[in-house]
Amino acid sequence: MKLFIEKILDFFYPLFKRFFSKTTFRYAACGGANTLFDIFLFFVNYNFILQKQVLNLGVVSISPHIAAFLLAFLISFPTGFFLMRYIVFSESPLKGRIQFFRYFVTVSLSLFLNYIFLKLFVEHFHIYPTISKVITTFIVIGFSYVLQRNFSFKVNEKNAI
Repeated sequence: MKLFIEKILDFFYPLFKRFFSKTTFRYAACGGANTLFDIFLFFVNYNFILQKQVLNLGVVSISPHIAAFLLAFLISFPTGFFLMRYIVFSESPLKGRIQFFRYFVTVSLSLFLNYIFLKLFVEHFHIYPTISKVITTFIVIGFSYVLQRNFSFKVNEKNAI
């Protein structure tokens, strides 16, 4: 699967070579695909699984947009990690468990930002939840890239692609 994804990315990279390094292009492509996957999961969870209803867990009730966000995260987190580790930042000399811990830390910060922005856009600005998720995602992308490149999957410049 890794080789298949790399071949597809390498096929399209020459079109973007003037604008992006190979690592940045791979991050944009893999991160973009995982982001679209996450938004799709959010949409399905919110509209069809939760049916726009509050998720009552007995001890706590979770608003449907936050529950949909959390459910989507449970799937997009591991797919994102594997894409970043094996496709984007494969030259990182860090061990997998260290990368995973660092990725978890950076994604947790992104998760917190997602939560704050979703609450703000949906509950205070009354923007439709899926549109709020898209806006939130664009805000968090830049933050996430900087942290992943410089912390989670830090690559020495001599090892860079």
